[in-house]
Amino acid sequence: QVQLVESGGGLVQAGGSLRLSCAASTRTFSRYTMGWFRQAPGKEREFVATVRWSGGNTYYVDSVKGRFTISRDNAKNTVYLQMNSLKAEDTAVYYCAAGYGLGLGAADYDYWGQGTQVTVSS
Repeated sequence: QVQLVESGGGLVQAGGSLRLSCAASTRTFSRYTMGWFRQAPGKEREFVATVRWSGGNTYYVDSVKGRFTISRDNAKNTVYLQMNSLKAEDTAVYYCAAGYGLGLGAADYDYWGQGTQVTVSS
């Protein structure tokens, strides 16, 4: 069982930045594909970004490319999501997830955090 705890959410003005962190409670963290998803009110959960075990392969949803950066520190069992140039439409609960799949869809993940709220005011 892997526990994931997100932090770093909050309220920010449009154009601002936030960095989300997700700490994992597992000694095999480096084996997992890690991802970030988000869910806005009244909408389905959507894929945001993923990073493979080595940190070398990353993928993003088109709407965040060039603004968000996913990274991981396997020594700290932590994955990050740096979010720049935030827009009102980025407002959502952000979830981190761990799994062994390719990482592009929710079905690829076995473990989920509780989520952290990100609110962008326009």
